[in-house]
Amino acid sequence: MSRPVDEERPMLEVRDLRKSFDVSKPWLERMLGGEGRQVLRAVDGVSFDIRKGETFALVGESGSGKSTVARMVVGLLPPSGGAIAIDGNVLSGAEGYPRALRRRLQMIFQDPYASLDPRWRVEDIIAEPIRAFGLAESPAAEKARVGELLSLVGLHPADGVKFPHEFSGGQRQRIAIARALAADAEFIVCDEPTSALDVSVQAQILNLMKDLQRRLGLTYLFISHNLAVVRHMAATIGVMYLGRIVEIAPAERLFTAPRHPYTKMLLDAVPDLAMTGKARRPVQGEVPNPINPPTGCTFHPRCPLANDRCKAESPAAIDGVACHAVHEGRAETRAAG
Repeated sequence: MSRPVDEERPMLEVRDLRKSFDVSKPWLERMLGGEGRQVLRAVDGVSFDIRKGETFALVGESGSGKSTVARMVVGLLPPSGGAIAIDGNVLSGAEGYPRALRRRLQMIFQDPYASLDPRWRVEDIIAEPIRAFGLAESPAAEKARVGELLSLVGLHPADGVKFPHEFSGGQRQRIAIARALAADAEFIVCDEPTSALDVSVQAQILNLMKDLQRRLGLTYLFISHNLAVVRHMAATIGVMYLGRIVEIAPAERLFTAPRHPYTKMLLDAVPDLAMTGKARRPVQGEVPNPINPPTGCTFHPRCPLANDRCKAESPAAIDGVACHAVHEGRAETRAAG
């Protein structure tokens, strides 16, 4: 049965979320070399909302901070600053999430080969959350629930006696999805859940996830670098670059009328499968060193619209986009020219 959707308040609210890592050399090496501490700002002021029953996607190149956001949301990493709220309740990652909330939040990891314990049978992998939260009244009820979950993700209840190595990559990810659902989760963080799979298998898993979302009223935070995947999955998309969201918009608007130069660059690199004649342009430049990012707008070394203000002043997010050129109308002028 689908869960009711609360239209008034987002299920997840993220405000000014930050995460820094101390990547300094050992103290003695720093003293001998006359070096100071080095701090990597993996996430630097990220804010977004996700409503119940919807999918919000974060996209960007490797190192943009997407997976760090995912791990903070699910409670695997404590934030350095900012706030995360579920149904209006502000959470503290440093203190750990309440037991009832941990049951509602689950995660599907990128690599189905690494996320399943090879020594456990599938029935024990899926039953672990059921046991941890005391959700079955008896061993028979637990076994029945495991069989139900296997059927739900397109496997057979008899597959529970097998080990993970007896399954293909797509089947293993189905097992990981079943494990995430075992605790009756409502919110699932999906960290590149199909990137390790073949393209044909990716489509099957994505369709399964969309079907489960419709049937169970699930809410997804979907992390990916594949724009074609997020267009298929997400209602709203946030584009990340060096720890910040540079553009956030409904999926259709983002793909038809991107505003930030970085978003346009990513979309220009997508293959033209519809064969409209649009030229594909590879992504230009490289992501700067996050330990020593550029001043001002961190995208300015790669941006064709950058000026002196971009090099000196970090842009605020206004109307869903953080770009001086857009705010000043220079992006539209260039496009018209």
